[in-house]
Amino acid sequence: MNQMVMLLMILVVFYFFMIRPQMKKQKELKKFRESMAAGDKIVTIGGIHGKILEVADSTILIATESGKLRVDKSAISNSAEDRLTTK
Repeated sequence: MNQMVMLLMILVVFYFFMIRPQMKKQKELKKFRESMAAGDKIVTIGGIHGKILEVADSTILIATESGKLRVDKSAISNSAEDRLTTK
């Protein structure tokens, strides 16, 4: 019985320290991606910095120093302003 209780305690700790924070982070990222609008400065997962020109259903058009790029919304990691304030 003691082993079952310890196993249950380990699972509860694992949930609160590993799974729950990851779910919260994914929810915040989804909310951010849905709230993107033209004029926002963003950073892609690959590290490309740009300014949003147009938002479509699943893609966005961004302006970079090299030109214009169309990327998938899932490729956006965060806002450029957020990245500047965290460093």
